[in-house]
Amino acid sequence: MIKIYNTFSNKKEEFKPQKEDFVSMYVCGITPYDYIHLGHARVYVVFDIIKRHFLKRGYKINHIQNFTDIDDKIIKKSQEKNIKPSELIQTYIDDYFIQTDKLNILKANKYPRVTQMIPEIINFIKILMNKNIAYEVDGDVYFDVAKFKDYGKLSRRKLSDLKIGARVDICDNKKSAFDFTLWKKAKENEILKVSWESPWGKGRPGWHIECSVMSSELLGDTIDIHGGGYDLIFPHHENELAQSEAKTGKQFVKYWIHNGFVTVNKEKMSKSLNNFFTLKVIFEKYNPRVVRYYLLTQHYSNPLDFSENGLELAKSTLERIDDAYLRLIFLVKDNVKEITYEDLLKLQEKFLQTLDDDFNSERALSYIHELKNIILNELSHANALRLTQLKKLFEDFVETSLGIVLPKKQNIAQNLQDLLNRRNEARKNKNWLESDKIRKSIEEKGYKVIDNKNNSSILVKKL
Repeated sequence: MIKIYNTFSNKKEEFKPQKEDFVSMYVCGITPYDYIHLGHARVYVVFDIIKRHFLKRGYKINHIQNFTDIDDKIIKKSQEKNIKPSELIQTYIDDYFIQTDKLNILKANKYPRVTQMIPEIINFIKILMNKNIAYEVDGDVYFDVAKFKDYGKLSRRKLSDLKIGARVDICDNKKSAFDFTLWKKAKENEILKVSWESPWGKGRPGWHIECSVMSSELLGDTIDIHGGGYDLIFPHHENELAQSEAKTGKQFVKYWIHNGFVTVNKEKMSKSLNNFFTLKVIFEKYNPRVVRYYLLTQHYSNPLDFSENGLELAKSTLERIDDAYLRLIFLVKDNVKEITYEDLLKLQEKFLQTLDDDFNSERALSYIHELKNIILNELSHANALRLTQLKKLFEDFVETSLGIVLPKKQNIAQNLQDLLNRRNEARKNKNWLESDKIRKSIEEKGYKVIDNKNNSSILVKKL
C-alpha cells in the first residue's frame, strides 16, 4: 500500500488511483529561458523516484511534463540576444534533456508545449466566459476569483488574508487585484513574434491556464497526481485548480505532491535571486551520479541546503557503495542459478515499504548501506548462489528503484594492467614500499585500487 502526503488534505493518504493499476501524473516543467539548475534537478529527480516506485509496484503510468515555451522572461531574453524566441527556447530545451539524461531521469510519455495548444487554450477560456466566471477588459481576459467559492482551498489561504504584492498581478482594470490573467493582450513590440489571433484580439495565454489545458487534454479532467516545487502551490497550482474545476465541475487532482526547495544559506535557490548553480557547471566538477545521490539524501518534502561539503560527502559515500559493488561483480559468475534467501527477501520488502511510505529516499538509502555491509562481510566466504542474489538485489535497490547508475567492469589499458600486476607481485613479496609507490602512480592516472581479501586487486575510475 502506497501512502502519499497530499498537500490538499495536509496529511498522508492511501493511494487509490481512478483506474486500477494505472497512474496519471502531471509535473510542471521548465520555462526554457536559461540553463537548468540544481533546484530544477531536485524536482525532476523527486518525481523520477515516484515514477520508478509506481512502476516497481506494478503500475502503468502516463507521465506528462510540459515546457512553458511562451513567457515574459523568454520574450525579454530573446530581445536582449536579438534572436527568435523559438531559437532561444530550443537551446534551453536541448540543455534540459542533456542534463537530465546525465541524471538518469526517465523520460515522460509526452512533453507538450504551450505554443502547440493555443486553439485548446482559447476554447477553454471561451467556456469560462460562457459560464460567466471570466471577463474581458480591453483585450485582456481575467478569471473572476470571487465567482469560485472555494478559492484558496489548496494553499489554505483566504482572500481576506492575502496581501496585494508578490506573485499577484496588479491592474487597475481588474474587478479584483486577485483576479488572474487567462489571456494577455499583445504589446506592440510582441505582435509579430509571440501573439495569436483570438476572440479578444491578438495576444497570448496567461501562465496558469497553460498547465490546466495541457493536463486536461492529455490526461483528462481529473488526474491522479499533480506536482512540482513547493513554490508553485500559490498562486500557480491554486489558480490551475480554480479554473479547471470551474470549467468541468469535477475534482481536478486527487493527490498534490510538492517538493521542498534547494536552498543556499537557507534561502531558496532561484534565477530571480541569482543564487543558482546550473547543472552544466556543477557537472564540470561532480559526476552526475554524485549529484543524484546528493538529491536523495533528504526526504523530498524537506528543504535541501546546497553546499560543496554536502556534495563531497555524497561523493565519498557513493565511492564506498561502488567499491562494494565492484568487489562483488568481479566474483560473481554469469549464468549462476538464482535461489531465494529469506533474510534478503525481508530486507527487500523493508526497502520497498520505505518507498511505499511517501517515497522516503532518505531512509531507503540506509537499506542500501545495510546491504553494502552484508556484501562486504560475506565476500570472502559466501557461495556463488548467495553472491548472485546479493548482486541482483543491490542492482534492484540502487539502479532500478533509486536510479543511480552502478559502475561496470572496465577494460583496463595494458599499461595500467601491467602496473597492477607489478603491484600485486610487490604485495605478494611484502614489498610494501614498492606497492604504495605503484598505487600512487595508478591514482595519478585517475584510477583507484581496490584490494580484495583473496589478494586480487581491481582498478576503478575515480568519480
